[in-house]
Amino acid sequence: MYTNRFIFSIAIIIGLAACSGNTKLVEKIPEPAPYGVLPAERQLRWQELESYVLVHFTPTTFENKEWGYGDADPSSFNPSAFDASQIVQAAAAGGFKGLILVAKHHDGFALWPTKTTSYNISKSPWKNGGGDMVKEFETATRKMGLQFGVYCSPWDRNFPAYGSFEYVKAFREQLRELYSNYGQLFITWFDGANGGDGYYGGAREKRNIDRTTYYGWDTTWNMVRELQPGAVIFNDMGDVRWVGNEEGHAAETSWATFTPQPLDGKTVAAPGELKYWLSPEGTRNGEFWKPAECDVPLRPGWFYHPEQDHRVKTPAQLFDLYFKSVGRGAALDLGLSPDRRGLLHANDVESLSKFGALLKETFATNLASKAELKVSNIRGNAASKFGPKMLVDEDRYSYWATDDSVSKAEILLEWKEPVKFNIVRIRENIKLGQRIERIAIDVSENGNWKELATATSIGANRLVRLPFFVTAKQLRIRILQSPVCLAISDLAVFKEPDQLPGVSYEMKKAPDALDKSAWKLVSVSAESKLPAGAALHAFDNDPSTIWHTWNNEKEMMPPPQEIVIDMGGVQTIKAFTYLPRVGGSWGVVGQYEWQVSVDGKSWSTAATGEFSNIKANPIEQVVSLPAPIKCRYFRFIGKSSVEDNYISAAELGAL
Repeated sequence: MYTNRFIFSIAIIIGLAACSGNTKLVEKIPEPAPYGVLPAERQLRWQELESYVLVHFTPTTFENKEWGYGDADPSSFNPSAFDASQIVQAAAAGGFKGLILVAKHHDGFALWPTKTTSYNISKSPWKNGGGDMVKEFETATRKMGLQFGVYCSPWDRNFPAYGSFEYVKAFREQLRELYSNYGQLFITWFDGANGGDGYYGGAREKRNIDRTTYYGWDTTWNMVRELQPGAVIFNDMGDVRWVGNEEGHAAETSWATFTPQPLDGKTVAAPGELKYWLSPEGTRNGEFWKPAECDVPLRPGWFYHPEQDHRVKTPAQLFDLYFKSVGRGAALDLGLSPDRRGLLHANDVESLSKFGALLKETFATNLASKAELKVSNIRGNAASKFGPKMLVDEDRYSYWATDDSVSKAEILLEWKEPVKFNIVRIRENIKLGQRIERIAIDVSENGNWKELATATSIGANRLVRLPFFVTAKQLRIRILQSPVCLAISDLAVFKEPDQLPGVSYEMKKAPDALDKSAWKLVSVSAESKLPAGAALHAFDNDPSTIWHTWNNEKEMMPPPQEIVIDMGGVQTIKAFTYLPRVGGSWGVVGQYEWQVSVDGKSWSTAATGEFSNIKANPIEQVVSLPAPIKCRYFRFIGKSSVEDNYISAAELGAL
């Protein structure tokens, strides 16, 4: 019978191991040899956190922009009711274990009284110029028992000398101030947004830098190691890699090891200069231990925008992202954006609170701890050291192990009475590397085994969430593929609440969106070289079709390119919308302009600017107008693209 194959069980082996002679033999049984590259101690501590938040709050918030140009007057930064504790408490209620503050974003405004630039919080009216927002966040974070980290943008759109070594020296001094004056940090965060249009002390120009050499990244990384040795560096060149998207999910197969590959075959790589599309999955047997961080904002954008108050992710959506990030061995980094008061909006607070309650209820009871566990092999027959009880002792680094010759094995869970569940968690002792490549999960039904699910890339944490509830007395985990013997530290079985709110992934429409059924195409600058009617895809209510300026001869028609639309009658417009294409960033508009007309003859500019961060976060862009405008016609001009030399649009709209 099946159970006869499981010659080891917790009850029998514990008794054998109690003999003093046997104990001495157990002590001599060696641990399994490590496999592949291994995590550093700081990476282990980071892996244990599993989730944290990233807070964006600068003058950009008061401008209602996603990226500030660096030209906002410091006097605009004056939150009326700022309370770091309210923000931190909301994060803690959501179950998050750390907080990263954006101490300086691309606009260059520093949230602490730095000596390196006058563009800092001391020049704002907040607390009469005597405040230090980094310190207030740090204090509130530590008071709540969360860990603290900082991000200081390498790109500075305000600094007059950006592009020269003078700025690099100032940037390094900013890091030194942050790493020296705000206690122990768990993470130092860097990204690849560097160089481009900016204010630059009034020059108002575009400055290009060589991202591989300009900052002298080796010197920067050495500063982190010197001043914050316990902090991980978030960056593909550091300890933790970007997952390659801002949608909050890793690939179904996600390896903690990674070999960064430079773009265009360069031998020198840098943040933003790597093949990011390889990041969701990582590299099996990669050169470095470099697990993924999955960053995603709670709202569509990273900064607060009042028109997004209705688009806060629901607790169920956050729950789903948790399984696709933390449940795939990565970390979840959720973006929070205080409003102009300096507080999180009530909708954000409510979603975080309910998400935290959902997590707490789901993972409150490990049903595996109430089962009898049997395994098909125990390393050296040493159950007290490598036996199945190690799977349920809530220690991530004690583990069940098999003999060196055994790389395929089985775990059987048996309950006295049927239990109801839909989540299985399995973890490896990653101090010995990421070993397992494939498992299967079975349940016993009427004396026969039925496969419920399979999974790959176990690593630090794997959550298998079944699409249905299962009620059973027996559950089996089969480890099907591993290059070496096993070292599994944790096995858990959970049941999420029965009434989980439904999740919709349909494209959300902004309120007051205009009906486009009467819209007509007037003209398009590139239509003569494109298939007839191609521009109609710009307003056909189908996000899977696109208008683009890449003609039949496969010739890219470079920006600026425009399209003129007749809305069928005079409308009062409060905002325009642009939905980028799905599945890639080719031709996605970077800089834009909307012009409006009542008669189609006399035109005026209604809005102009840039779609900041649209390449990494390709969501629908809502461009609010300073005041409502009456018009019948609008002209959309794509002035630049973020990738390739042409223009594309999935949908244009108006509110």
